[in-house]
Amino acid sequence: MTKLSLQLSRALARGRAEPAPPPSRASLLATLLRKRAAAHNVGAEDLEKLLRDQIRWALPIEREPAND
Repeated sequence: MTKLSLQLSRALARGRAEPAPPPSRASLLATLLRKRAAAHNVGAEDLEKLLRDQIRWALPIEREPAND
């Protein structure tokens, strides 16, 4: 194995060592909102509807306490 191949192999292994952290709900919601805005701007109504459903799913849900 050449020195360059060895360096590339090590660099790839380091890059795979740690998985990416899961996105927070806030960053996921921000991404969905940007995508929905872009779909709206180009007139992609079906995609915009799909993204609206995903945005609703990503929103935090606050439930009222049950009055027993």
